[in-house]
Amino acid sequence: MARTLTVSRVRVRPGGEAEYLAAVQALAALAESRGWHLWVFRATGDSQLFLECSESRSAESHRAITERPADERWLEERIRAVATYLPDAWDLWEEVRS
Repeated sequence: MARTLTVSRVRVRPGGEAEYLAAVQALAALAESRGWHLWVFRATGDSQLFLECSESRSAESHRAITERPADERWLEERIRAVATYLPDAWDLWEEVRS
């Protein structure tokens, strides 16, 4: 199985940044404890545009595919309450090993 990644552009609504970052930070902490990873970057020219990189061990275990535990679903709902994922947000990328 190859590691799988999504690189998601996320637009945070005005006034929602603190809630977004708190929810993403909490989700990233859960991710690390459960064997997957979540990193967030901010666009240098647009303070409301973020890039989420989510990595899992396989496509089947990725947050975009599999049913998540209740605590992760709750955090995802908090994120979606203040942010919108752009159309290609959940395209899966598979690791190429050389």
